[in-house]
Amino acid sequence: MATVEEKASPHVVLFPFLAHGHVPAFLRLADLLRARRPGLEVTLVSTPRILGTLSLPPASSPPLRLHALPFSPADHGLPPGADSLADIQVHQFITFFQASESLRPAFEEFLSGIVTSSRSAPLCVVSDAFFGWTADVARANGASHAVFLPGGAFGNAVFFSVWEHLPHARTDADEFPLLPDFPGITLHRTQIPRYMLPATGADPWSAFFRRVAASCRDTGAILVNTVRELEPSCLDMLRRSFGAPTWPIGPVLAAPAPSDDDAGIIQWLDAHPPRSVLYVSFGSQNSITADKMRVLARGLEASGRPFLWALRPPLGFDAKGGAFRAEWLPAGFEERAARAGTGMLVRGWAPQVRILSHPCTGAFLTHCGWNSVLESLSAGVPLLGWPLGAEQFFNAKLVVEEWGVCVEVARGNMESSAVGEEEVAEAVRTVIGETEKGGEMRRKAAAIARAMADAWEEPGGSAAESLEGFLRSVETSVRRDAQL
Repeated sequence: MATVEEKASPHVVLFPFLAHGHVPAFLRLADLLRARRPGLEVTLVSTPRILGTLSLPPASSPPLRLHALPFSPADHGLPPGADSLADIQVHQFITFFQASESLRPAFEEFLSGIVTSSRSAPLCVVSDAFFGWTADVARANGASHAVFLPGGAFGNAVFFSVWEHLPHARTDADEFPLLPDFPGITLHRTQIPRYMLPATGADPWSAFFRRVAASCRDTGAILVNTVRELEPSCLDMLRRSFGAPTWPIGPVLAAPAPSDDDAGIIQWLDAHPPRSVLYVSFGSQNSITADKMRVLARGLEASGRPFLWALRPPLGFDAKGGAFRAEWLPAGFEERAARAGTGMLVRGWAPQVRILSHPCTGAFLTHCGWNSVLESLSAGVPLLGWPLGAEQFFNAKLVVEEWGVCVEVARGNMESSAVGEEEVAEAVRTVIGETEKGGEMRRKAAAIARAMADAWEEPGGSAAESLEGFLRSVETSVRRDAQL
């Protein structure tokens, strides 16, 4: 594994949170930074286990450096080897969040070592919001600091506002304004994640996320994985919340990496007409309950539309071990779909970007994680939303109410989010069929895809200009500090 060499060259230190949806975005950010500043030293910091799983591009000059921070999940009551949110159940998330703060001493030692060995501070520390405490560490070592949000502007602004003000705890009503930050926004109780509902402000969840929000207010800049033209007012919301300049540099998306393992999936897609297949996935660390899984399966079958489902065990079951149980799906469901050629089930991971980019994919039933939203819309593919946690409910609100490219099927796993198979079938037929609403959604999705592509056009693309503006502001700050 590469380590930081003793070299008097400023560079950027990237520190993503320990989650599958965050690390790839930071890797792509590393590529973008080095494309803008050839020769820039970039170090990605994480745990040994996560760094060991990375597939890095061919060696460049200088190469992307990796630095491992020791992390022992078992010391915090977590399963051994649970280095990522994908390795644990939802009820263990708060323990994991708290355990991640134990990385601070090792990060302080690492950053101090760079300053000592290079006789100058690194150019900038860019951390995940969940590692916002790195702002203090950077400042103590004479470095500038920025937070990179792999999520969108609206989702993050609302998510942190809910944690800070707990508007649902102030009323018995099902609908309530998001006071006091954004009074014009109304939420429904079913849009509050399960672990947020009982929060009092004195509980561990509230304490952690309020620490995160406070740390973000100490940073010098906020990089956001969104497009200025798509979320202008939402970027203003973030700016008001955190009091720091916001730089929209999205979409930050990884390019698809073809694999021989994908051949069967692509061949199956090739056998279907354009825009006819529904892709179904709830992400790398989310799932629905077994009873809702059966309802979804019956709804897919009733829709009469072909589907490709990246299937994970239901909520509450080990996502990594054990065989998939037949009782989690309706009797004979997979066999009927395979025999008729109308459905394909993929156990675990699927090549999502390649699937969404395939001309036969007509819609995406998703948990509305931001990576999935961007990947789908960058391919012009409209959405069916089933948000499950975190800011996914607020992402869904954005793409349904503001962008008009999504039909929400259900919300979460709570009893209040009950959905019938015919509702699922009707939503699928609406979005993927030759309906007026489906056509309008496809037109809007195509327009968003163009806006995303234009953001990185040279010259004049808003994301390209934004990233350049951020780098210049950091370089100006470093030069100013050097003169003091």
